[in-house]
Amino acid sequence: PELGRRFAERKRCADPECSMLMCRGKAMKDFKGPDCRFVNFKKGEAVYVYYKLIGKSTELWAGSVGSDFGYFPKDLLEVNHNYTNEELELPTDVSFFFLF
Repeated sequence: PELGRRFAERKRCADPECSMLMCRGKAMKDFKGPDCRFVNFKKGEAVYVYYKLIGKSTELWAGSVGSDFGYFPKDLLEVNHNYTNEELELPTDVSFFFLF
């Protein structure tokens, strides 16, 4: 994806704060992100999804692996448990997209 200041204008979440888990899955292969906004993982690791970007970068989801949080390509995750089927569409917070 284009790595501009903001990946997407909107996201889908399970709750208004995007703090509830949407789903859990297993990494289908290793992933090392291009910068600190991304979460790295190894094949077979559990990945927990908190929100899904929509709009410009529909291929990116945000989640955690252990205590690390960040973006990753959704195509690298085999979803094996959905916590909810309800999804809210919300604006993204631009502060999370900045690199320091």
